[in-house]
Amino acid sequence: MADQRQGLWDFALQLYAAPGVGEACLTLQDECRVDVPLLLFSAWLSKQSVALTASDLARIDGIVADWRSEVVQALRAVRRRLKSGPYPAPTTVTEALRNGVKGVELSSEKIELAVLETEGEALIAAGAFAVDATGNLAVVLRHFRAADPGAKAAQALAVIETALAAL
Repeated sequence: MADQRQGLWDFALQLYAAPGVGEACLTLQDECRVDVPLLLFSAWLSKQSVALTASDLARIDGIVADWRSEVVQALRAVRRRLKSGPYPAPTTVTEALRNGVKGVELSSEKIELAVLETEGEALIAAGAFAVDATGNLAVVLRHFRAADPGAKAAQALAVIETALAAL
C-alpha cells in the first residue's frame, strides 16, 4: 500500500489556517525569534510520532539558518518596511510591490519547508519514532529562546498545541 503521509507544505497550510494559529505563530516569531517553518516542521513530526531532539533540531536548523537569515528574513524586513515607508511608501503603488514581496517571502518559506521535509523524511526512515512526540513545539521554542517563555509565548504555544491535537 502506498504511503499516505501528508506532505509538510500541505500540513503547514492546514495547521496555520486553524483558528488562532497564524497569530500564535507570529507572536512566537516576534516575541521569541522562533522560525515559523521550523515550528510547523516540528508539529508535522509530532503528527508522525517522531520526537525531535534538541541535537537533531540544532543540526537541521544549521542546514536552513543561512537561507532563513539571508533570504526569508531579508524579504520579511523589506515587506514590513514598505508598510510605513520609505517615501514614497505607503501608497497604492507601493502596496502592490509589498504584496509582491509577500508572495516571494512565502515562496522562500516554501523552499525552506521542502528542505525541512527532506530532513524529516530521513528521521522517519531512520525509525526515530516515539510514543510521545508532543514536546516538539517546546523543543523549538527552547532552541530559539533559552529562557523560559513569557506568558504571551506560552499562551501562543498552547493555541498551536490545541490546534495540532485537533488535526
